[in-house]
Amino acid sequence: MARIAGVDLPRDKRVEIGLTYIYGIGLSRSQNILTSTGVNPDKRVRDLTDAEVAALREAVESDYQVEGDLRRWEGMNVKRLIDIGTYRGRRHRLGLPVRGQRTRTNARTRRGRRATVAGKKKPAAKK
Repeated sequence: MARIAGVDLPRDKRVEIGLTYIYGIGLSRSQNILTSTGVNPDKRVRDLTDAEVAALREAVESDYQVEGDLRRWEGMNVKRLIDIGTYRGRRHRLGLPVRGQRTRTNARTRRGRRATVAGKKKPAAKK
């Protein structure tokens, strides 16, 4: 089992795809890591030797900020925006879209599911 940066890579996937399970590593960065370490991207994770796993682990942990450090860094950036009171910080605090998207419709990811408000019932007519 290959464990890199605290993440167990899926055994049955290609190494190129398996590395993308680490937060902060996408497909292009995964390909760059594999070319720099000389590991065949078509190899399955279960077929990696201990030396290859060690080389990948060394490349990821020394050259890139991933997992907990990256999450902490991003959280601190958002907290800084909130603390200094920028427009983006206020949008983060309110849980609204930050990058100029419309909110009248289509903001479900940030705002969450909303219950519809029924119209007020009219009182019964007197006879």
